[in-house]
Amino acid sequence: MNKGILLAFDDEADAAQRLAEAGGWPCQLVQRHRFPDGEFKLRLPATLPERVIVFRGLHQPNEKLVELLLVAQTARGLGAQHLTLVCPYLGYMRQDIAFHPGEVVSQRVVGRFLASLFDAVVTVDPHLHRVATLAEAVPVASPVVISGAPALADWVARERPGALLLGPDEEAAQWVAQAAARHGNDSAVCRKVRHGDRQVQIELPAMDWHDRAVVILDDVASTGHTVALTTRLLLQAGAASVDVAVTHALFAGDALDVLRQAGVGQVWSTDCIPHPTSVIPMAPLLAQAVQGLWPRR
Repeated sequence: MNKGILLAFDDEADAAQRLAEAGGWPCQLVQRHRFPDGEFKLRLPATLPERVIVFRGLHQPNEKLVELLLVAQTARGLGAQHLTLVCPYLGYMRQDIAFHPGEVVSQRVVGRFLASLFDAVVTVDPHLHRVATLAEAVPVASPVVISGAPALADWVARERPGALLLGPDEEAAQWVAQAAARHGNDSAVCRKVRHGDRQVQIELPAMDWHDRAVVILDDVASTGHTVALTTRLLLQAGAASVDVAVTHALFAGDALDVLRQAGVGQVWSTDCIPHPTSVIPMAPLLAQAVQGLWPRR
């Protein structure tokens, strides 16, 4: 039986090995050499099986997109007939509309680029707003989305039983409700008005926050300013504690310090993006999703 192979890069070797072990695939690293002018020379195994999985997270995505172009096209010539991209964090999804004349809709461009290279894309909680499905953003033959919400909910249930799960905005309502229903937690969402990357207004839901343990649940955290502002409002309203659970821990710059200074207690994240807060493994769910794409023999 052709079980396929998993290709990965040295900077994600640990995460790729966890996925390979969960799926029962051999894992080989793509050899990389950087020339003085910045160009890459890559080397794949000399021959490849019919089915190949490429593991690459698209945080800090720019050079990685070039790597994927080189790897995918070369893999086809080395025997691969079905290419699956396992991308725990899918970058370039936030810009899904042109707000001003001439703006590049990067979601559309990058999505079509990936669809031209791969037969399937497996990702976790893509950051979609005005687009309802991954297939619209990445028109690949087999788009697969798994959610980090159940795993986050399980972690919170162990660490903060009975906590109220709070989403940062209305767009998170269904996602937060899904997590809350798993263990019977109460849930609510804030109202957020964004005026820029670091300027937002937050309105808490009208409810009694006194002595409540609250966990702010989100799919992605970047600068930390929205979560910090929400935390301050919650503590001012009498919340007993505020913790944070997030699928994608981008946490750029001093984001963690911003959260601590605002009064956040614990910060937990999945390992979709390697980070000191990563405590929730996603490899078993990613492996299961890939296996679901392959016909049984």
